Amino acid sequence: MKKVLVPLAPGFEEIEAITVIDILRRAGVKVVTAGTQPGVIEASRQTKHVPDVLLADVQSEDFDLIVLPGGMPGTTHLRKDPRLREMIASHRQRRRPIAAICAAPTVLADCGILRDRTATSHPSVRAEVAAAAQSVVENRVVVDGDVITSQAAGTAMEFAFKLVEFLCGPEKAAEVNRGVLARW
Repeated sequence: MKKVLVPLAPGFEEIEAITVIDILRRAGVKVVTAGTQPGVIEASRQTKHVPDVLLADVQSEDFDLIVLPGGMPGTTHLRKDPRLREMIASHRQRRRPIAAICAAPTVLADCGILRDRTATSHPSVRAEVAAAAQSVVENRVVVDGDVITSQAAGTAMEFAFKLVEFLCGPEKAAEVNRGVLARW
């Protein structure tokens, strides 16, 4: 069974995190939500969420994929979290894939992951991502090798299905979509 980490920081974008969690779990992927702080995490629209674990509790675990939701100030919190940065570095040393949506590709930019990659992001951070990436395009979802990026809450379903396709194959994505009826 594939295992995916979705870190949740205060101010994360609900649609981007919950859509990914939901669709991956429908595909049979074990998704671990990890809070950057103890207790309930308040998201960008003041909804409250209880992560499965604390980020500190899974720092040494191996994941098949790390998915970074965007949102503000969630992305800022992710960017500043040294534990997450350490996990990302370790994850990439093992040549594991990583994904980010909305403003979260700036975390990948900070970590040097976009240097030789084509990516996308929310228009509000596109210049910053472009400064760190080989190229930035306006596609809704971009897969460049083992780096997957997407634009915003409105592209979250496409992003989630691309992650299923990447991890489990197009057949599994089609199977999940028979129950969801999404356009992707």
